[in-house]
Amino acid sequence: MNIITATNINKSFYVNKTQTNQVLYDISIDIEKGKITSLMGASGVGKSTLLYILGTLENADTGEVILEINENKYQYSKCNDKEISKIRNKNIGFVFQFHHLLPEFDVLENILVPGLIMGKNKTELEKKALDIMERFSILNVKKQKPSELSGGEQQRTAIARALINEPEIIFADEPTGNLDSNNTEKVIQLIKQINLDLKTTFLIATHSEQIARVSDRIIRMKDGKLE
Repeated sequence: MNIITATNINKSFYVNKTQTNQVLYDISIDIEKGKITSLMGASGVGKSTLLYILGTLENADTGEVILEINENKYQYSKCNDKEISKIRNKNIGFVFQFHHLLPEFDVLENILVPGLIMGKNKTELEKKALDIMERFSILNVKKQKPSELSGGEQQRTAIARALINEPEIIFADEPTGNLDSNNTEKVIQLIKQINLDLKTTFLIATHSEQIARVSDRIIRMKDGKLE
């Protein structure tokens, strides 16, 4: 069963007022529910742009994306901004190369943010967050600010934040791009364990062969197209 079905996706960006640069060309792609899929290719081939379109962070110029959750189908082009935001907050998690943690908040507060945005009970959220943090070996740094963490701790915090709303799918853009080999391996094993235990779907844009080795499927891109 597919959680995402995308058809004929095209995307261009304006270089200046009159000139555009096309980065995606008629891409059709299916993402299977409960699997780890890696989107691989060199820098600049359009991996991140495709990931952002599938994850509702960018709009395609043409084409269609359908997200299917618990027998409900969401066709992006037919949803308004409010509906897209609700779909994103409830069903989707994001992990980026740069963790984007809020610098003024401590680790626990950062993890709670998506759940608080959804209006969930803070006491219940904190219990869930502490459980996740213990599993991710970051419980001991719960009161520290992001600037006080190692790179690996920052990324594990970002993954914990992505999980707090129990999303059906997590989009990860070069999640190990800034990590050394030891922390890269820790993050990869964490992703694999989350997938096995929670059946969370992962779509990962990466050039890491380490991530590819634990993926159920590898999709390769070149020059804005699927190979």
